[in-house]
Parts: sequence; structure tokens; C-alpha cells
Amino acid sequence: MRKTDQTLLEQMRITDFELEHRKALFALSAEDIRLLVAVKPEIEREVDSLVEQFYEMQTSVPEIALLIGDSDTLGRLRTAQRRYVIDLFSGFYDIEYVNNRLRIGLVHKRIGVEPKLYLSAIHTLKHLLIEFIHQLLPDDKSRFLTVSALEKLLMFDVALVFETYIRSMISEIEISKEKSERYAHALEEKVRERTLQLEKLSRTDPLTGLLNMRHLNETLTYVLRGAARRSEPVTVVYIDVNDFKTINDTKGHQRGDEVLCNVANAIQNITRIEDHCFRYGGDEFCIVMSNCTATQAENVCQMRLLEELHSRENDLTLSVGYAQTGPSEYVSPEVLIRQADESMYAAKHAFKMSRR
Repeated sequence: MRKTDQTLLEQMRITDFELEHRKALFALSAEDIRLLVAVKPEIEREVDSLVEQFYEMQTSVPEIALLIGDSDTLGRLRTAQRRYVIDLFSGFYDIEYVNNRLRIGLVHKRIGVEPKLYLSAIHTLKHLLIEFIHQLLPDDKSRFLTVSALEKLLMFDVALVFETYIRSMISEIEISKEKSERYAHALEEKVRERTLQLEKLSRTDPLTGLLNMRHLNETLTYVLRGAARRSEPVTVVYIDVNDFKTINDTKGHQRGDEVLCNVANAIQNITRIEDHCFRYGGDEFCIVMSNCTATQAENVCQMRLLEELHSRENDLTLSVGYAQTGPSEYVSPEVLIRQADESMYAAKHAFKMSRR
């Protein structure tokens, strides 16, 4: 349940039973209540004078005068203080009385009344009321007991006000903590996303979007370990763009970059999720194909890769080499890459010979 759906009494968990327990803690007895009620008629007759004296003393303090601010606010405060003074001697210190005290604490916190100013005001009011009781009651014992009863009730009230004040501060701290935690979490997410982006950038070729050659050995090592556990073949496909230097020299580097991107797109479109595609450098590309034989890889490249590429670059040709390892024995990543490279150069030599 939201706090706005609860009363202050519900938030503070103050019930009739709790109220009686609090009265007992402050030793506020039925006799104390009787003594306070006994002076109520005289208090009511002099309440306006008492409130007037109280605010003359309060407004002489610059900090308090600044908080009050204007005559309209002062008028409202006088009315509220008059009601409070009468309530002190009413004899009815029930749930409604407690709720009013709680609200005073909440209001004081919201408008920025510091605890020292509130305690100073209570001290001033107590001094005025005790002085009045001393003048009113000639009997020393009655005077002492009535003043003692008033002090108990004022302490009872101060406890209620400060509990609400402190609870409000704790709520603000909790809200600030939640905001800080949300901010920290959001910051962590941004850092994590940025780290992933930087990691991706460090692993990715900026032109083609394929993985770069710096991570080829690392990736191939990981793939080979998995393949060895499962007794699966792994094939490395090595691809070189034929006559790429001629394209760059005659049509410019922008056209050369376009060709490389088209080759990369064709490679990505014909490979599986479990395959790893690399730009090895310049016009050379590598594909690490898990659970795939050299024959299967050649079938894919001869049919699908060339078809995919010719839809973008009709006159472009590739030299492709294949090297398989496993499923019975496995060579190292360096050896497998070298074998694929040698196979590609054999294909390139055959391509050059065919053009003579």
C-alpha cells in the first residue's frame, strides 16, 4: 500500500492501545488530566493575551520572523496556537489529539522549521503557561502538581512531533538512497553498454563489420576445444578478392571499399550463427566453420557465396582455400590458418594460370 493511502496514525502505527502506553511512559495520569482541566476556564479567558505574548517573543527572533514571513501567515499561526493552548487543558488526549500533534511535526518539517526553533518555541510557551499558573494558583502543592502535569503533556506532545519529524527525514533519506541506487544502476548499465560497445569495436573491422584478425587465433582456439570435446570437424575458409589492386588503382579506394563491403555482406548472408567471419586484412577474409567438413564448406562457397556475391558484384571473382581439422585429430590454430592460406594461394595461382 502506498503511503498516500494511509493516515499518519496508520503510518506511525499508533492505536488506542499504543496511545495509553505512551501516556504511561510519560506518567500522564488521570489526576494530571483533572488538574489541567481545572484551570481550563482561566486559560480560556486569558488565551488571547498568552498567544499575543508568545508571538511577540517569537517574532523578535530573526530566524522565526523570516519563516513566518507576513501578517496573514502570522494571523493563521495565532489562530492555530490559540486552539493548541486550549487543547492542552481540554482533558481530551485521544487519537484525534495525537493526529493533530503528528501533523504539526510533518508541517514543521515541510516548511523547514529546524528542531532548535521548535524546541525554543515550546520552551517559550511552557514558560508563559507556568508563569500564568503560578499567578493563578496560590497553593504551592496545587501549583507544583499542575505545572508537573503540564510538563508531562508537553513532553508527550514533543515526542509525537519529533517522531513524525524524524520519520519524514528518514523517508527523504530513503528516497534519496533509492534515487542514488537507480542512478548508480543506470550508470552501471551505461558503463556496461559502453564497455560492450568498446569491446565490440576492438573486435570488429570498422569498414566491413566483420570480426578483425586480432581475435582470429583466440576464436579458433575456443572453437577447436569445443570441437575436440564433441569429436566434430572444423574448417577454415580463406578468401581473397581477385584483381583487387587493379580495382583500387583504376576505380579508386572508395570503389575498393564498396567491393570489400559487398564481399563481407555476401559472407555474412551465407554463414550460420555458429560460424565466425573475419576480415583478415586488405582484401582477404576468413570463415571459421564449426562442425563442417572442407567438402561441405566448398559446396557452400561454390554455390551460395558466389551466387550471393554476383547479385552485388557481377564481374568479381574470388580465390578460396579450405583447410579441415578433426574429427579424429586436431592441428593448432596457426597450422590450420596456414593450411587454409596455402590452399587459397593454390587457388589464386590456378586462377592466374587460367587467364594466360
